[in-house]
Amino acid sequence: MQTIIAPWLSVRFLAFALLGSWVLAASAQVALPMWPVPATLQSLAVLLLGAIGGPALGVTAVALYLAQGAAGLPFFANGSNGIAVLAGPTAGYLLGFVAAAWIAGSARGAFWRQALVLLIAHLAIFVPGVIWLAGFVGWERAFQAGFILFLPGTLIKTALALAVLRAARIRN
Repeated sequence: MQTIIAPWLSVRFLAFALLGSWVLAASAQVALPMWPVPATLQSLAVLLLGAIGGPALGVTAVALYLAQGAAGLPFFANGSNGIAVLAGPTAGYLLGFVAAAWIAGSARGAFWRQALVLLIAHLAIFVPGVIWLAGFVGWERAFQAGFILFLPGTLIKTALALAVLRAARIRN
């Protein structure tokens, strides 16, 4: 009698998700020390995890990343760790990674469709990020320092993600 295992429970899937969480942790260490939110390569990694691996793998990799960082591994930006990070000023962005990975998982099709999906995925990071950050620095400062300041980098990371997807021929 053959047992059917859900794809997301397979050893291979979990191994790729764990590897993805480590890629995400490495991307957090490439950071410009800005306040109150550092600029990192994390959103690029999140988008590629979802777009290349699919929504389930992307979300699982992000969840593993968050769990490992909360458990004390130096996975968050600038080697920070612990559950306190998930209650600090950047928590909304970190939690937004989950939705962004899911959305990026549908980045298939024509170039402009992929670009639109990746920009929407970036917004899925910014919306909870800015809302949460506002509780620490106020709405105006959160919007300026947590969104406007990041727009040029967001456009560059979106272009890089598109270039990777096109080079890997991930279109449909």
